[in-house]
Amino acid sequence: MKKAALLFGMLLMAAPANADLITKHSTSVQLTVDAAASQATRLGSSYSVSGSNVSATLGGLTAPSGSAAATMNSGTYTQTTAGSAFSFTETFNQGDAIPSNTTITSGVAPSLPAFGSVTTTAGGVAGSLAGSIDSAGTMSLTAGGAGTSATGQFVSEITIR
Repeated sequence: MKKAALLFGMLLMAAPANADLITKHSTSVQLTVDAAASQATRLGSSYSVSGSNVSATLGGLTAPSGSAAATMNSGTYTQTTAGSAFSFTETFNQGDAIPSNTTITSGVAPSLPAFGSVTTTAGGVAGSLAGSIDSAGTMSLTAGGAGTSATGQFVSEITIR
């Protein structure tokens, strides 16, 4: 602290006698309440088949029409060597259809799509969130509920010309 005072004093002595000392002070308060949000991801359809000692006329996916999801076309499978061990796995995951109400007007989605992957976060609760600055520049911040923040800042600037 003494070094800072000494440095400031030396700076003042080095300034010309007609130098202007200008000070600016600024105080600000920012209050924030998080908005609710949802992120939806449409999942696609998938099909796979694997096995041993099995011959196959493979199935697959049937391309959808319009906004429907793809459907499964089953294959035809037979055991290659009768009486021998075999394994067989067929997997189908039906993807998401495109909902008909996806038009967004005025920045508001009419409803959330029922997609396979949806993440939703709740909005903040203002509660008693508050902030103020009086004529002397004194700040007062009051904590709010979940999903809120209150930030206060005081800036002091000194200029010697």
